[in-house]
Amino acid sequence: MEEIDKENLPRHIAIIMDGNGRWAKKKLRNRIAGHKQGVRAVREVVTACRELGIKVLTLYAFSIENWKRPSDEVKALMGLLKEYLQKECDEMVQNNIRLNAIGRIEDLPLDVQRILEETKKRTEHCDGMLLNLALSYGGRSEILHAVQGILSDLQTGRIKPGEITIQRFSQYLWTRGISDPDLLIRTSGEFRISNFLLWQIAYTELYVTDTLWPDFDRNELVKAISDYQSRERRFGLTSEQLNGREE
Repeated sequence: MEEIDKENLPRHIAIIMDGNGRWAKKKLRNRIAGHKQGVRAVREVVTACRELGIKVLTLYAFSIENWKRPSDEVKALMGLLKEYLQKECDEMVQNNIRLNAIGRIEDLPLDVQRILEETKKRTEHCDGMLLNLALSYGGRSEILHAVQGILSDLQTGRIKPGEITIQRFSQYLWTRGISDPDLLIRTSGEFRISNFLLWQIAYTELYVTDTLWPDFDRNELVKAISDYQSRERRFGLTSEQLNGREE
């Protein structure tokens, strides 16, 4: 396993979990089997992040576009989500992990909404790590939702046009109060953002691996973090400016 610097960890890691279907196809199994194996990867990565000291982990669990998939696959995914929340809630509490969800949560089946809210409530006191699930999520929808909120507050006089700053806009996003990702990992080798955290990843480091999500484990996570630590994050400045600021 590669060595990583525990003093230079990304605070917030976001992951586009891709490749469940391709994993299943390679194994000559159905797509649902791939999703089930993907849940195993979720458990391992959540555990690894907590043990390494990652403060925020955001997982792209279900996009708005995913509703267009075959109904039996969508039903199975909702069932796996509900099962995961039911099984992992006690462990989240024991390991001091708080659950949050972003997206159009109202689109989810009522029984899933209920268990999601119950899990959030049971873990709301936890402050060791935040597990942030993107469910029925889309970056464009999130930005549109924020614009609608701002327009509403402008009409009622709660804010003035001159008060709309980048920081203020961020407070209308579903991720309000959560720091932007430092590292975005995409599995399965696809070089796409797929409508994920479009506002938040302006200066996020991107890491793409050919590993399919069901095969992604602690070692793969450490590789991604090691690669992140080899980079110089300049945020628009030059290397000379950064070095001069540090002197």
